[in-house]
This record gives sequence, structure tokens and C-alpha cells, in this order.
Amino acid sequence: IAVAAPVAAQEIIVVSHGQANDAFWSVVKNGVQLAADHTGANVDYRAPETFDMVAMSQLIDAAVNQEPDGIVVSIPDGDALGPAIQRAVAAGIPVISMNSGSGVYEELGVILHVGQSEYDAGEAAGAKLAEMGGTNAICVNHEVGNVALDLRCEGFSVGFGGTVEVVPTSNDPAEIEAKVAAALSSDESIDTVMALGASTAGEPAVVSAKASGRDILVASFDLSAGFLQSIVDGDAAFAIDQQQFLQGYLPVVFLANNANYGLMPGGSVASGPNLVTADKAAQVVELSAQGIR
Repeated sequence: IAVAAPVAAQEIIVVSHGQANDAFWSVVKNGVQLAADHTGANVDYRAPETFDMVAMSQLIDAAVNQEPDGIVVSIPDGDALGPAIQRAVAAGIPVISMNSGSGVYEELGVILHVGQSEYDAGEAAGAKLAEMGGTNAICVNHEVGNVALDLRCEGFSVGFGGTVEVVPTSNDPAEIEAKVAAALSSDESIDTVMALGASTAGEPAVVSAKASGRDILVASFDLSAGFLQSIVDGDAAFAIDQQQFLQGYLPVVFLANNANYGLMPGGSVASGPNLVTADKAAQVVELSAQGIR
């Protein structure tokens, strides 16, 4: 079937809350770039330097002023970002959310969401770790105030059923390693660590757990080559893959096709969760190192 080529390249702007030092978001950007290559769209990826909702709102406002053919946003805080997103919608710009915002995107007028239910994913992780024998856990939250991460800990607490303490940190791996080590040292009954980002928190949590000399269950949201290798080596239990490459790729493809041909899926896309255990981890280590998984 011959499909007419678009008259001109479409303009799409992606605004995420992802910080530059977080390897997770480099995978999202890789998905965005491949979608730009595949569709021929001009795609501009923007994010604040730190987790800053005021700065992110300003980036969304600036995107609206450029009148692009579509905007992709993550929504870690619906109250803070809602007015800027609603201005985009009111201006007639199609908006798709990705990664965070599954609970609020509809009320803001966003067309659809590409991501996972963070609460449900956390609950599934908690149930799995309890099944593996965990009874006393810490949930390491490296972006307190990010609704998606808060929901992960909430869901984890419910699914785990045992004792859970939330340990707030920055996204500095060195600080996370120190705080996990301190928590394990202060309470020898802690037998489970739930990290909310593999490279940021999962890898340093594994280091602290091994240094404790105790048998600690360590699991993490998201993937990194290092954390996957820890699963293969038996130093970590599992990772929860939300396939963030698709979170970057699919919204750009959807918006480009919408601008070119008036096509749009009829509903949101669940990119995860997918549980990566030892039997699967070795298969995706290389893809993670390549910035795809």
C-alpha cells in the first residue's frame, strides 16, 4: 500500500522531569530519537536540570508558545503541572503523557498515556518479595514528591504486608548507598530493600546489602546493565521493567501519525510492568547496556 508522504516534517516537543544524571531517562531519549528517525518528525527533548516542577511548567509553557504539532509530557505532579498542560490542550495542541501521570492525565485533557500503573506495579513487587520470605523492608525513594514514586512505595507496602519504612534520599547513588547501609546497620531485622530506580538506587543498594554480610532481598524498579548482572549473580532478586524505551518512542509515533494522517490509538498503552528475574536477566543485559532496555 502506497502512503503519501507528509508535506513537511512535523514539530513535536517532549518535556520530561527526567534529570540528566539518571540513566533511566537516557533510554527514554533513545526511544524519542528513534521515533524521530522513523517518522521524519523534528523532535525537541527538554527537561529541567533538577526535579523542579516550576521549571518544568515553564518548559511546557514555552512549548505551547511554539505551537507544535504535538507535545509529550511526563506528569509527576498533576497539581503543579496541570495548569500548563491544560493551556496546551486549550490551544488545540494534542498532548500525550508518558511515564508518570496515569492517574491524572484524563482530567487534564491529555489524549492517552503510555506507562504503567505505578501502584499496581509496587503491589506486585511487594507480594513477590513477601513470597520470597521478606518480612521487614525499606523502600528507598530518591524523588519524594514525585507522585509516581510515592505510589510505588504505597503499593509496595500493601503488597508486602510486613513492616515497611520509606527512606527518603536524593538521586545521588553515593548518598543512597550510605543511607541504605545506615538503615541496615540500625535494624538487623531488615531483610528486604525495594529500590525505585535501578542505576540510581538499585545498584548502590546491592553494594550496601552485600557489605552488611546478611541475606538481604534487593529488588528494583527499572533496569540497568549493572543491576541485571546482580540478578544473574544472585545478589538481587528481580527488576520491574516498565519498558521506558517505548514510553519515549510510542508517543512521538502516535503524534506524528496524528498530524500526518489523523490516526490515534483509542486508548492508553500499558508499557509495563514486566518482572525480570534471574532466568530472563541475562537475555536483556546487553540491550540495557545499549540503552534500549
